[in-house]
Parts: sequence; structure tokens; C-alpha cells
Amino acid sequence: PGYFRTPLSEALYNDPVRYPKILSRIPMERWGRPEELKGAVVFLASEASNYMSGHIMIIDGGWMGR
Repeated sequence: PGYFRTPLSEALYNDPVRYPKILSRIPMERWGRPEELKGAVVFLASEASNYMSGHIMIIDGGWMGR
């Protein structure tokens, strides 16, 4: 996933130099929330993904598509 605000990323989120630079490159103009990963997790853990053999699921607020 892209940038998500979690305890592990808190220092980066609070960094007055790095945070604005990162934020300026995210098309959705915000960091992701951990709960926004739930849909992907449920899908991958469900029978709906049984026939998947490989895929890159990008959940990054548009970072890769810019």
C-alpha cells in the first residue's frame, strides 16, 4: 500500500519537511486510513479471489498513477 497513517509511520507523518513533500505527490491529497485496506483484505480472504494466481493490487491514493 501507499502512505497510511499508522503508529509505524507517525514520525514521518509529523515530519514538517517530509510530510508536505509526500502529500504533494498523492493525487487524493491525503494519506490513507488503515480501515481503507479492509475491502482488499476481505476480497483476498474470500472465495471471490480463489482463482487469482497473481495480481498487483495498488491501494495508494493514486500515487502510482500520477
